[in-house]
Amino acid sequence: MPTEIDWNDAFDNMGHVSGSEALSGFWSKRAASYRQSDIPIEEEVSYGDHPRERFDLVLPDGKPKGVVIFVHGGFWVRLDKSYWTDLAEGARQRGWVVCFPSYTLAPEARISEITQQIGKAVLAIAKKVEGPIRLCGHSAGGHLVTRLICRDTPLGADVLERIDMCMSISGLHDMRPLMKTKLTDNLRLDLEEARAESVALQEPVSDVPDSCWVGGGERPEFIRQSKLLTTIWSGLDADVRLTVDGEHNHFTVLEGLKTPTSDLVAELLR
Repeated sequence: MPTEIDWNDAFDNMGHVSGSEALSGFWSKRAASYRQSDIPIEEEVSYGDHPRERFDLVLPDGKPKGVVIFVHGGFWVRLDKSYWTDLAEGARQRGWVVCFPSYTLAPEARISEITQQIGKAVLAIAKKVEGPIRLCGHSAGGHLVTRLICRDTPLGADVLERIDMCMSISGLHDMRPLMKTKLTDNLRLDLEEARAESVALQEPVSDVPDSCWVGGGERPEFIRQSKLLTTIWSGLDADVRLTVDGEHNHFTVLEGLKTPTSDLVAELLR
């Protein structure tokens, strides 16, 4: 008989990282301090009518090379763009605009609706910033950006052809196990939606490079999910590769985005 898996524990990042209860306050304070610096930031740009349909733009010195769009995580049920502003610094120093969109959270919105909303955000950002687009998302955000390079993408061909990298950091690529967790109380996932929103079950747009990046010290399920997508999409002739980053946990794995010379930023901007 197969070993029964405790799926709540499998996805419980905070329960396995010491001091994690203080992280949201730490992130919020650090990002707010960054926004109060002299770095040019355009805040609360609207891409729709909902109060959370807003994005912030962190601007580089000089003419931008393009735009990096970072989509936050939080299991689609918590957090917003304001927690992550300082993560822009690595790409910003390399000459890129970095954009942080918020989106409507579950249970107000279903995951499939959030996917469409992030598509709308990317379309609005593409109109505002010229040049290449790099998509980057963490955890649930990794799912959301990767959904945009599936065959059923809400993006038009004109925007899709500008996307030359999609990076899923600790991404969630198979929704079906989430149906076995307490998260489903808010996510309202049924099997039909779980299958439709699982990027590992979708066909990729083969000409957009995809990078799965995950910490070596994360919960095994997050490492499995990154390996899963890499294995399946490589069999579909996609340009996809996997990086297991040292002993980083689900939260420290993001720190490299702050440093222009980090391996994480080098992969994002390759």
